[in-house]
Amino acid sequence: MPTVTSADGTTIAYETVGSGPALILVDGAMCYRAQGPARGLAAALADTYTVYCYDRRGRGDSGDTAPWSPQREIEDLAALLTAAGGTAYLVGCSSGAVLAADAAHRLPGVRALALYEPPFIVDATHAPRPDTFLAETEALLAAGDTGGAVKKFLRSVDMPGFAVHLMALLPPFRKIKGVAHTLPYDLRILGDTGRGVPLDPARWSGVGVPAIVLDGGKSPQYMRHAARALAEALPGAEYRTLPGQTHLVRPAALAPAVKQFLGSCPTP
Repeated sequence: MPTVTSADGTTIAYETVGSGPALILVDGAMCYRAQGPARGLAAALADTYTVYCYDRRGRGDSGDTAPWSPQREIEDLAALLTAAGGTAYLVGCSSGAVLAADAAHRLPGVRALALYEPPFIVDATHAPRPDTFLAETEALLAAGDTGGAVKKFLRSVDMPGFAVHLMALLPPFRKIKGVAHTLPYDLRILGDTGRGVPLDPARWSGVGVPAIVLDGGKSPQYMRHAARALAEALPGAEYRTLPGQTHLVRPAALAPAVKQFLGSCPTP
């Protein structure tokens, strides 16, 4: 298993598949190589790109050196960019889309962005995320209630209560609980974007690479508004809807859209 060493000494595990220009997949909350959409999406992109799947810090086979900060996660991507030859495309999903956009604002090696459904709340189409949400999540984790922290998060993204209860009874829930301690990382990356107010465009005003922000035609209205808002905040970004898709986008639907867009961008 290949690894890179981040600026603070943390080991970041990754794998590659395919051939062609380098492309790094950036996962969302509680996802990593062995859990989530990354490997399926990588397989769907491997005929065109050398796809780098990695475990964000604190997940899978990667380390988790304290103290955590958003800058450390950007430094992890910098180390992966070096391993990829210095330049790459970034494809981010959910909170991973936010991390990818933040990285593009700071790292010169990013050549283009393809982002799917950043989980912002930018207007009144969804209740704002409570100001106490992060502190309450951290309190559950400090008390050892990883299951409670996961359930709290799942309910916040509108998973029905019965579905949350059922998921907690299934074997995969143990894996999810194993990375529950990283939920505050994603919440801090999101920052104040869950207040139900417009985004601050200054956060990404310096992104100078081509970008596309996508959403699913069957996703909740607030999530689609969030995607459009990020497209408007990224200078010159495109916005596109994938018909029939939800936040759990199918690789077979997302990969062709990514290929079509990146095919018009400069090659890393």
